[in-house]
Amino acid sequence: MTCTSDRIRRVRLSLAGFVAAALLAAGCTLPAFAPRTTAEGGAAAPGAAPTWRACPEVAEELVGRGAPGVRYECARITVPRNWGAGTGATAGPGSGETFEIALLRARSSKQRDRIGSLVINPGGPGGSGVDTAVYLSFGQAFGGLPASITDRFDIVGFDPRGVSRSSPVKCIPDADLDASFGYDPDPRTEESFDDYVALNRKIGRGCGDRYGAQLPLYGTEQAARDMDAIRAAVGDEKLTYLGYSYGTLLGATYAQLYPQRVRALVLDGAVDPEQKLIAGSESQARGFERAFGNFTRWCAENAGRCPIAPDARAAVTSAIDKAKVSPVRGADGREATSGWVFYAVISSLYTESGWEELARAIDKLEGGDPSEVFRLADAYAGRDDDGRYSNLFDANLAVNCADETEKPSREQIRQLQSQWREKYPLFGPALAVGMLGCAEWPGQRDPYPTGKAVGAPPIVVVGTTGDPATPYEQTARLADMLGVGRVLTWEGEGHTAYPQTTCVTDAVDAYLISLTVPRAGLRCPAR
Repeated sequence: MTCTSDRIRRVRLSLAGFVAAALLAAGCTLPAFAPRTTAEGGAAAPGAAPTWRACPEVAEELVGRGAPGVRYECARITVPRNWGAGTGATAGPGSGETFEIALLRARSSKQRDRIGSLVINPGGPGGSGVDTAVYLSFGQAFGGLPASITDRFDIVGFDPRGVSRSSPVKCIPDADLDASFGYDPDPRTEESFDDYVALNRKIGRGCGDRYGAQLPLYGTEQAARDMDAIRAAVGDEKLTYLGYSYGTLLGATYAQLYPQRVRALVLDGAVDPEQKLIAGSESQARGFERAFGNFTRWCAENAGRCPIAPDARAAVTSAIDKAKVSPVRGADGREATSGWVFYAVISSLYTESGWEELARAIDKLEGGDPSEVFRLADAYAGRDDDGRYSNLFDANLAVNCADETEKPSREQIRQLQSQWREKYPLFGPALAVGMLGCAEWPGQRDPYPTGKAVGAPPIVVVGTTGDPATPYEQTARLADMLGVGRVLTWEGEGHTAYPQTTCVTDAVDAYLISLTVPRAGLRCPAR
């Protein structure tokens, strides 16, 4: 069985990582790709070497087959629930309370002169590194890693604490996720805005009732400390790591905590750790507006491939406005509300290849067929055909809100909604009201550290000039904050760059294999 084009597109989305929690009432996420597999046997005790078992069934469930010549092995390790990093939660590292972390190792039969393990995080937060390691093992032809990397490294993916197979957080009902995604992205009346506040309050209350004082334990600093346990478990003296999107924040936090244990870090799709919730939300509104403008220009210049040309902006805006008052009903009775149309747009802007799909989806919607809108939005949301969700959004909200100290008021969010509508018409209001997710979240906060990675070797920070979700401006900020960052620029579209072009791939591969740092100011052309 070969990967379908839709599967490949969803793999690229998984590698891209996704919009920060500000965008969704229930946080944002990576798509769910397949049912989760629980590894057999118990987890290794803290500090003990894990027991690896063959697990080809993970690849079979995700893709339909394993990659040729690749062996998949799974293990679980145990980590303290609280590493003692000042969360204020009651369970300290000596309490005996633990989480289990699921690992998958993909090893090529062609591997020679092994360097060690390349540990992967795809972003989110909430994305499964176990799934991503499988996808990356299929090689560059399928959007995965080049043979130059898989021939020298084991590819190790992990599901961070609270995610998927790793002691998952689950506290948001599917019906509430449907309501969140389907809701008007720009609720203008006081009644509709208040209803959106109530939905976020309900979600927060449900998670607080279930997890209480444990909620701060899902933050980024705790997960970064888990990464050092993973490094030890795979037997590496120093960490070699590839993090996408939110994974850049996780990697940057690790570098600050354990600078002497870094071998090489590639941080692709940089998150600015010093940016607070409001500034980060506005940055994303700006980034998505810029990417949408690039899409509309492409449509005008490629009318033969864009059925909503010449004015794609007007066509998309009209589709969302019509869906607010008269949503198109699908064959199964499901309504393509303005929220679902909006998330079809969001989904398509993560990759340049999604632009043509978006144009077709909006054109079909105008003709009374919402199926393509639902396909795009559901690929982003991780919603299956039966309307079920994994725990991606639950974990996303738990992590982002544990990290975030800024808590804007309802009135402040309402004011920003209006202000950003003028500056970023399509995306500003949604990014503003999306902040209600953490504003209504219960529990203490556990902010991650921000500062220099003193004593760490050079760290490669990759930025894409047309990135909608982690705008390019954040790249230099992350590199500067770490003090040892070296910026690698891709003058392309979409979210994240490696390994999409020869220039980026060659530079990153040389760094990972030989520790050759890209020359200062290196800019790679779009194609």
